[in-house]
Amino acid sequence: MPRRRPEPRLIETVALGLIQGPAELLPVSSSAHVELLPWLLGWDHARLDGARRKEVAVALHAGTAVALAARSPRLPVSLLVAATLPPAVAALAWEDVIERRLGTPRALALGLLAGSAALVLSDRAPERRAAPEAGIADAVWLGLAQASALLPGVSRSGATRSVARARGFTRAAAVELSAGVALPVLVGAAVLKGVRLAQRRPPVKAMRAFGAGAAASALSTLGALRLQRRVSVPPAVWAAYRTGLAAAVIVADRRVRHNRSR
Repeated sequence: MPRRRPEPRLIETVALGLIQGPAELLPVSSSAHVELLPWLLGWDHARLDGARRKEVAVALHAGTAVALAARSPRLPVSLLVAATLPPAVAALAWEDVIERRLGTPRALALGLLAGSAALVLSDRAPERRAAPEAGIADAVWLGLAQASALLPGVSRSGATRSVARARGFTRAAAVELSAGVALPVLVGAAVLKGVRLAQRRPPVKAMRAFGAGAAASALSTLGALRLQRRVSVPPAVWAAYRTGLAAAVIVADRRVRHNRSR
């Protein structure tokens, strides 16, 4: 008799939703947290098959998109289009390949470290520009940064903040631009993958977990938006955090490999 495929647990999906909001908006990589923390902590979520984990990710991103639609900064349509095309094209062309070949703990750790270096180096640029000064060229660079976030561990927020700082925007402006360009990308991904999810017709129990996770993600995103408007954290702090997380991933991966070889 074939073994029954495990389904997402509601309590774990809600916990991941609470993590998703801050991890998506802050430069720490939501993929590293949503994928690796269950693995590091031994949650049942880490034992779900790839399709089920993708469905959970769709729900969490949908919650974040709803919250950003309500509260994110409004940017001109021309800038949003220019910032959305690169990640859209990259996702259609390479997302599946990247997930198959680079979806490993070591690749995530490398992405975390690369993003840490980008945050620190870009923060050396002078702070001379405000968010309303952004033009089409800036939006294209922000779009390329969002495309690079398809690589595990890179972080969409971290990449866009780094690009904005490198182009002379203030730290506050970089945060505003990063949140502003995120909305169409997250909405597009949630709609596209949501249609695929509906076509697979998950069981009712799984749908309840997805709904609860999406609600938790929306609430945590709203909280993160409010917090980051009030508290300014230097990029070096986020870089140190990412480096520590990458070290934890490498150590855990070595232990798993060692245990398998015994």
